[in-house]
Amino acid sequence: MEDKKNFAEFIERLHKTTDDFRENAKNKRHKLNLRTARENLSDLVDKDSFLEYGAFAVAAQKSRKNKEELLMETSGDGVITGFCKINGNIIDNESTNAVAIVYDYSVLAGTQGYFHHMKLDRICEKAKKYKLPIVIFTEGGGGRPGDTDINTSIAGLHVPTFALWGSLTGRCLRIAINNGFCFAGNAALFGCADIRIATKNSWIGMAGPAMIEGGGLGSYSPKEIGPSEVNEKNGVIDLVAKDEAEATDLAKKILSYFQGNLADWKVEDQTQLKDIMPKNRKWSYPIRNIINIISDKDAFIELKQIYGKSIVTGLLRIEGKAFGLMASDSQHLGGGNRLRVS
Repeated sequence: MEDKKNFAEFIERLHKTTDDFRENAKNKRHKLNLRTARENLSDLVDKDSFLEYGAFAVAAQKSRKNKEELLMETSGDGVITGFCKINGNIIDNESTNAVAIVYDYSVLAGTQGYFHHMKLDRICEKAKKYKLPIVIFTEGGGGRPGDTDINTSIAGLHVPTFALWGSLTGRCLRIAINNGFCFAGNAALFGCADIRIATKNSWIGMAGPAMIEGGGLGSYSPKEIGPSEVNEKNGVIDLVAKDEAEATDLAKKILSYFQGNLADWKVEDQTQLKDIMPKNRKWSYPIRNIINIISDKDAFIELKQIYGKSIVTGLLRIEGKAFGLMASDSQHLGGGNRLRVS
């Protein structure tokens, strides 16, 4: 009987991590035409493949809130982490293992707290050990000042998260997705990812309104800080998506290039290449037309299209095989490189 009781309590505790239990938070997101963290997670990972780590974590605020408030208001301490499979429908199963990290803005504005950082550190350590790619949704407000149950020194900045995140360079592919506000620590994770995707409705900055005003630099609204149109022009964002769904699709497609080759592919009519280059070498020509013909159909993804316009960079497939691409664009400054000396 005791085992049955414990199991029932376990199932009930799991239920309290779901959107159905936190219905008010879910409805608030939907009223803004946004998805919940778990809806983004479900869209990203293969069905029934997600193995969550740290699901029962809550904020270190037991001196401020009772148990039910913590369960309702601080589920997962603001972040969902775990192992998963992605793209199993198109890629060999052995190559689809990955890590998913999804910030939950409905929990304390997606801020980073004590147990939150422990979850991040643990999952990143495992990703590093097993060389797993990471897809991370970064919407959130950075460090959280409201955790009261632990005593920290040096302003609570002794967390290894950011050094650990940096140490993944060259070992684990990191694809970041952002929608909405992304400030401070969240922005650091976004900015240091290998591929950065943001929706049009994204605002990304290394300081949020409170930090900026506290530093004596004036009062700004969140939507005045790092809008997508600015960050796309300065090269912070690799790809801009219309919404969370498109951003997730782009992340999955980009990840597939690093997972392996495709057995099924289609090509454009290659005879178009015969006449696509101008006979007069002094004339410029649209390089993207050539790229889209030599690559498989719908297989070219351009990165940083409006940043450094004289060179085209991106990912493509040729006969199902993945490649990186660099090509000079003769229609912008003659395809020349510029060296800026300050």
